[in-house]
Amino acid sequence: MEHALNIITIASAVLLMVVILIQTRGASLGSGFGGTSEIFTTRRGSDKILHQFTVLLAIVFTLSIILSLI
Repeated sequence: MEHALNIITIASAVLLMVVILIQTRGASLGSGFGGTSEIFTTRRGSDKILHQFTVLLAIVFTLSIILSLI
């Protein structure tokens, strides 16, 4: 069980890093400080699916860490 949990933790961590790096932002760093007014946009299409997958991976990663500590 512990071996499988370690594999799940490592796989979810690597996938989480990849998915986060794949996500694109339509704005540069300067817009975060008030450069444009389009900071909050609605996610659509593949961007929405990628965001939901990122949240799912973060949950799996967090649960695997918590279960390994128990």
